[in-house]
Amino acid sequence: MTTPVFQVRGVSKEYSGTPPVRAVDSVELEIGDGEFVVLLGPSGCGKSTLLELLAGLQQPSGGEVLFDGEVLSHPDRRLGVVFQDASLFPWRTVQRNVELGLELRGVPAVERRSRAREQLAAVGLAGFERSYPHQLSGGMRQRVGIARVLASEPEVLLMDEPFGAVDHLTRIRLQEELLALWEQHRRTVVFVTHDVGEAVFLADRIILLSPRPGRIFREFVIDEPRPRTRGDLSLLEREAEVYRALHELDRRAGIDEEVVA
Repeated sequence: MTTPVFQVRGVSKEYSGTPPVRAVDSVELEIGDGEFVVLLGPSGCGKSTLLELLAGLQQPSGGEVLFDGEVLSHPDRRLGVVFQDASLFPWRTVQRNVELGLELRGVPAVERRSRAREQLAAVGLAGFERSYPHQLSGGMRQRVGIARVLASEPEVLLMDEPFGAVDHLTRIRLQEELLALWEQHRRTVVFVTHDVGEAVFLADRIILLSPRPGRIFREFVIDEPRPRTRGDLSLLEREAEVYRALHELDRRAGIDEEVVA
């Protein structure tokens, strides 16, 4: 049996304050090579915190995160992180934004340019190399952010609501483009969202987190064949299954509030 890409062992994360805030609690999770895993749950349930723990951007208060069999104590070049905001530098062209990570690593200019152009073409932005961020739509800027991460050739993509700030039609297009890229290289992807339809369309497996402190409430294996078609009855049935679990979470939260009161 191959070692999972990620092993999350009893992980908790608490932020100091008055009172302290426990974002995630006692999370046990394994993520396999090439798997597309979606972290789903209501706002404030610790999805982004868990993703940042997987990225090595934060350290757990308890438990441990293993990446490729070793404890993850800091960010790793093999992990590429895409946030909701592409955070492009407005004074750099699209190509030079994509080259940035390679430039910081000392990659020669000729190789930087070649890899940047290749990834811009892969995300549908060939011909926009000399444009500036203000000349692009929101969806195009997000594609640049994805291309910048892909240019560094990470083994894993960690994506924190990357399509949350774009309109619905652009979001659908970006989802399909992401899946096309994933099918080409089968990188491991961990993707944060609070959109049930997005989760079901993208995922091999959905991890549903409970309200804070985030604990794994339920896992859904989405084994519908790919490529998937929006509106298929089987996908709609899976969405309904997830919504039923969310309603159960709401019901339990209501009971807990009554007990506290």
